[in-house]
Amino acid sequence: MAEAVPVRCPACLRENGYAAPVFPCACGSPVTPPLDLAAPPLPLTHRTWSDTWVAVRCTACGRVSEWPHPELGCASCGTVVRIAVHPVDTGAGSGTGLRDGLPARPGVRGQAREADPGRPGAPGAPGLNGPAGVTGPAGTDGTSGPSGPSATSTTSGTSGPAPGQPPAAPVPRPAFRPVTIRTARDAVATAALYLRWLGFQDVRQPDGRPIPAAAVDLRAPGLVAQVDPTTAPAGLRAVECVWLNGLTASATSVYFALAGYTQDARSRADDLGIPLFVMDLTGMPQPVNDPADRLVSAGA
Repeated sequence: MAEAVPVRCPACLRENGYAAPVFPCACGSPVTPPLDLAAPPLPLTHRTWSDTWVAVRCTACGRVSEWPHPELGCASCGTVVRIAVHPVDTGAGSGTGLRDGLPARPGVRGQAREADPGRPGAPGAPGLNGPAGVTGPAGTDGTSGPSGPSATSTTSGTSGPAPGQPPAAPVPRPAFRPVTIRTARDAVATAALYLRWLGFQDVRQPDGRPIPAAAVDLRAPGLVAQVDPTTAPAGLRAVECVWLNGLTASATSVYFALAGYTQDARSRADDLGIPLFVMDLTGMPQPVNDPADRLVSAGA
């Protein structure tokens, strides 16, 4: 994991510690986005597809790949800020046959993009998945068309181990960095950070509504989450409501609570396959049922 650096929230001026994520290059070397700490972090009020990814060059092989742009949720006020990254030097060729700059991106989220073995979610990407619904087109791998006898029996760019070889081990995530919970807003911000750590993209509170005393919705593509910062255990109706919201949106339903759950709520969540998490005041969510354990193991 990269060393943590201080990042000051432009909204409340609180200084938060931030460690840049480490991604696996196709060559197997770790890649860390080079943070530009001289540039002030900017509040993220509107997200576009082109801003979601940033080009980063691997210092080991020179390959330029796209990875999620570094973001940080303030532990005090919940503001999400985007941290500047030094741009890739496009003047020097990588010698790998890959693009040395930002590729063309579609304007509609979910549209298939040009295959790139170094981009998350693309065919051949080492162990990471991009946002839900975004994958490389079948049968392409960023190289020339198939040739030779093997082209008639295999499909270029498909994932999976070769016959007779064990499947590749998943790339472990860095340890989650908890944030102390002092207020209801802290609980919501911690849940959002944890969901991003699990791999969900664009986690946000719908409509930017103020945080009430009751449970708060968090949404992301393919995700409906509810955070209960109250001191009463979450009940059966709360669990069924988040399940119905997820069913309506064809999304995964997740529940976070500070005070735990009633026995009826836990039993119903097990029947419906809803991951349940309990957050203590140190800010570390803990899974309390089997669906939550599976979500932590597999990620988004």
